Amino acid sequence: MNQPYPDIGPAGYDALPQAVVAKGRHYAQGHDSGTHQHRRAQLVYACSGVMRVETFEGNWVLPPQRALWVPPQTPHRVMIASDAEMRTFYVEPAATTGLPERCTVLEVSPLLRELILTLTALPTAYDEGSRADLIARLCLAELHLLPTAPLHLPMPQDARLTKLCQRVLGRLDGEETLEQLADLAGASSRTLARRFRSETGLSFREWRQQARLIRALEMLAQGEPLKRIAERLGYASQSAFGAMFHRTLGIEPSRYFAAAAHPSAEAGCQTGLKRRA
Repeated sequence: MNQPYPDIGPAGYDALPQAVVAKGRHYAQGHDSGTHQHRRAQLVYACSGVMRVETFEGNWVLPPQRALWVPPQTPHRVMIASDAEMRTFYVEPAATTGLPERCTVLEVSPLLRELILTLTALPTAYDEGSRADLIARLCLAELHLLPTAPLHLPMPQDARLTKLCQRVLGRLDGEETLEQLADLAGASSRTLARRFRSETGLSFREWRQQARLIRALEMLAQGEPLKRIAERLGYASQSAFGAMFHRTLGIEPSRYFAAAAHPSAEAGCQTGLKRRA
């Protein structure tokens, strides 16, 4: 018989026999999970609010229409940029065949969003062939079809490049070129450019723009005015920032979260928790 379980934590979820187990929880702005890992794979999703996830490979920003697929045993850290209703599910390694073997940001389809909300509203433990079991299976099927999203900031492993990247992240309004930063890294600009492309798949200029985009999403989620965001990220004007944002994500920054939000998103998130209790 189906029976609800309380929030039993990752270790408790690992002990359940179900291939997919889901949970929902509210996190306040500023929450930091610290670096940790799970035996199961994890889909990290917030139906409202914005999260940032860090791994050794890079950083990801997750607004409401994005989720992060985290493979089993991947050390990661989740930081909440704005109050978030987090909905996540854990997947047995044996059930992850065909899914990404590295952390990947996925576009959450309207169907998957509703499936996630419904699954987290149902009992954690469920019988084979039950409604929850069928929804869990459909969630896995839908994951295989989702497009990826360009919200990843890859981090190089080379110590020289890591030092350079940390400087840039601390001064996103700066305009220093790779040539100007070469002395800091202790290598020629030509060597750095070659290594940067090899380790991140991006040029230094592309990487800095991606870093600015990710920071812009966090600031938007926190209600920062567009003019202030543009200034803090080194853009000459609000319109220049808006042009970059639209070129990359296909939408104006002022409309980004409004377009992502379901009309009853917050109510749906809250209802899911109340029904689960």
